[in-house]
Amino acid sequence: MATLFLDILTTASMLFIVAAGLMIILGVMKLINFAHGAFLTVGGYAAHVVTDAGYNAWLTIPAAAAVGFVLGVVVERLVVRPLYSRPLDAILATWGLGIVIAQVIVFIFGREVQFAASPISGTAELLATSYSAWRLILVGAAVILGVLLTALLYLTRFGLNARAVIMNEDLARGLGIDSVRVRAMTFGLGAALACAAGALITPLLSVDPNMGLPWLVNSFMLVLVSGVAIPGLALASLLLGGAQVLVSTFVSPIIGGITIVVLAAVILRIKPQGLSRG
Repeated sequence: MATLFLDILTTASMLFIVAAGLMIILGVMKLINFAHGAFLTVGGYAAHVVTDAGYNAWLTIPAAAAVGFVLGVVVERLVVRPLYSRPLDAILATWGLGIVIAQVIVFIFGREVQFAASPISGTAELLATSYSAWRLILVGAAVILGVLLTALLYLTRFGLNARAVIMNEDLARGLGIDSVRVRAMTFGLGAALACAAGALITPLLSVDPNMGLPWLVNSFMLVLVSGVAIPGLALASLLLGGAQVLVSTFVSPIIGGITIVVLAAVILRIKPQGLSRG
């Protein structure tokens, strides 16, 4: 029973970490970033490159975040910004970008499965059971991420400007807020979070050019169910991630793989605005 509880908790933490970048971009820019899975994959390969070069495995996370931020800012400037007035085209552009990134990865690294070393290996004793130490670390990482994002949005000038853009972009521009800069920084932040998430989950998985695709689908459904809010995302990750673990354990891992999508569809049918909204 303790192992099952820890499985639910750590799975929810992983889902929260992976979906946070997608939620930030959707919340501020009203843009569904279908390249999110590709950014996640880039983070995984960044972790592989860092550890393969012999550097400390803890450096994989800041390295992946830095690569993601730079890549995100460049993509926003060259791909997304020219399409702000055509939101549907911008969404399709991010989908195409994800395909391009995947093919570039194949060209550079091939299709072979790669691996990255874990900063912490082995197990830890908790609740009278031995459990993966790195999965437990991810619970703390999810909590820290939630606190930092909340502080960023509510205690900083950037957060104030971002919330103004969310509420009324035209009025925000009239008040002197550079909404173009806010969008660029937001997309960079979202991409950085996605790449960092890829580096964080890589020690538990293998790295391949399509590793981000399943996470993209689940992240998209979680963000919709969350109502595009940090507390809602945490609750959605816990509820849907917990359901996935329970179904995979007691019914079938195959059915468990589609649990999040099915439950998200049911919740959105009942509460179209998501868990965080009335």
